[in-house]
Amino acid sequence: MSVPPEIFKAYDVRGLYGEQITGDIAEAIGRAFARVISHLEARPCADLRLGLGRDMRLTAPELAARYRDGMLAEGATVVDAGQIGTEMLYHLVGSRDLDGGLMCTASHNPKAYTGAKLVKRGAIALSGDEGIQEIRQMIEAGMPAAPGGGVVEEVDVYDEFFDKAMTFIDPANVRPLKVVVDGGNGMAGPMVGPVLDRLPVELVKTYWTPDGNFPDHEPNPLLPENRQFIIDKVKETGADLGIAWDGDADRCFFIDDTGEFVDGDFLTAILAEHLLAKTPGQAILYDARASRAVADTVRAAGGTPQINRVGHAFFKTRMQREGSLFGGEVSGHYYFRDFYCADAGTIPALLILEKLSVEGKRLSELLAPYRAKYFISGEVNSTVEDGAAKAAEIEAHYAAMPGATITHVDGVSVDFEDWHFNVRMSNTEPLLRLCLESLVSYEDMEARRDEVLGRIRS
Repeated sequence: MSVPPEIFKAYDVRGLYGEQITGDIAEAIGRAFARVISHLEARPCADLRLGLGRDMRLTAPELAARYRDGMLAEGATVVDAGQIGTEMLYHLVGSRDLDGGLMCTASHNPKAYTGAKLVKRGAIALSGDEGIQEIRQMIEAGMPAAPGGGVVEEVDVYDEFFDKAMTFIDPANVRPLKVVVDGGNGMAGPMVGPVLDRLPVELVKTYWTPDGNFPDHEPNPLLPENRQFIIDKVKETGADLGIAWDGDADRCFFIDDTGEFVDGDFLTAILAEHLLAKTPGQAILYDARASRAVADTVRAAGGTPQINRVGHAFFKTRMQREGSLFGGEVSGHYYFRDFYCADAGTIPALLILEKLSVEGKRLSELLAPYRAKYFISGEVNSTVEDGAAKAAEIEAHYAAMPGATITHVDGVSVDFEDWHFNVRMSNTEPLLRLCLESLVSYEDMEARRDEVLGRIRS
């Protein structure tokens, strides 16, 4: 079968419905996925139990059925949870010790897209380095006749997921708060809503009903134009904070009480501090792009900060191997050891509500020390023809400067006493991504950012 190679990404399968991913391709992916898991488990497909979920996209019922047909054709038992959020698929796989799972979703992408997130046992994601390219190769090479014989078990995981999420906080700690929530017409409404309804919080619900047409805005809060509404709503209603989720609701983003967006680095630091107060002395993972605020906060709270390569497959694998308590990425992925080392969009919301209540502070007050000390650029992308050569050129220039420390956890990181930056290549596009921080001033950050960008773009 001919299949577009570009749909097989670093961490998932993603493409345009009908043009890049059809029903036939979805069924072939389902078959190949079962065969990859069979190889990883060293057991025949007929012995496998594989989870299945789908989001609210208009094409999801059709394509989830075809993924299921493919897994059934290889003889696997498919545990089908129906329409759920992605972290509920992780819960399904983790709580039942399934051999793997497939979530039919295109996450935060616009309406025309579809795709699948794929995990093995333990809810650890397959990646381009393990599993995803093998699926492509199997489909392109042609698979033998399917043996058939698979069976379906339909399950409802909502109530058990709600109960699991609530174990991360003491509900009695949460005081009355007013919260604007923006579900982006994705899965946050049915997945997170009933959990928040158990707490004494007043919810101002916006775009809370799943609708694959996305009539209001794309479910991607990382784009400034998609979060302007919730910023305005927080100010208009005088809310304590705002929380927005992406389409499949495995990421959440915060707006403070003044209407300011909360950077993922700073939220990682706040969450780490709160979790270390509950479970002292633990290791915390953070990604190579992050502000020094994370490591500084973790050390001050008695934890051990550990830098990690960007990407959920790398975070989950290391957390399972080493037992790290928590991990956070700049992009809004937050991972929890006690949630199968998976990323979640529900748990961070609960923890922030608890921390605000326990501290008796506004979110802007928690953030003030970070914003006054750590001046971050955010991720700035540049199109370059030869990313590897340009990164090497940047490294050579700054390595020659006094006081420079060079590391290669992910891309190239250059550290000086009062500023640092990371440059890494995109996995899927001809881009170099720059994240830079100054500990001097915002103006110093801008000047150094522009100087590094000038070298990248020259």
